[in-house]
Amino acid sequence: QVQLVESGGGLVQAGGSLRLSCVASGNIASVNAMRWHRQAPGKERELVASWLSDERLYYADSVKDRFTISIDRAKKTAYLQMNNVNAEDTGVYYCNADLHDWNGRIWDSWGQGTQVTVSS
Repeated sequence: QVQLVESGGGLVQAGGSLRLSCVASGNIASVNAMRWHRQAPGKERELVASWLSDERLYYADSVKDRFTISIDRAKKTAYLQMNNVNAEDTGVYYCNADLHDWNGRIWDSWGQGTQVTVSS
C-alpha cells in the first residue's frame, strides 16, 4: 500500500507565495514521476507541473516562471513553490505519483488534495 499526503494549502494574497508539500509513504522502491494538478471551481482538473525520474520538468504555460516543482528523493517528497500567485491559481491542488513498490507493483497514486485560495 502506498499513500500520498499533501499539505501547505491555505489563503494567500495575490502576489504572495505558498509552498505545497506531498509526501509519499508505504512500501515504495522507487518514485518514477511526481506531478501537481489543480482543479478550479467549475473547471476540469489540469496538470500544473511534473517531475520525471530523469529530471525532466514540465510546467503549464499559465504557471511558467512563477511555480517551481522540486523533489527530495530521500524523503520521497515533492514540493510546489508558488510565487506571484493570482486569482486564477485558486483551486484544489492534487499530488499524483507513479511509484514502484518492492513487490514489483506499479502504483498511480493520488493525494486527497489541498485547497489554495488567492484573495485579491
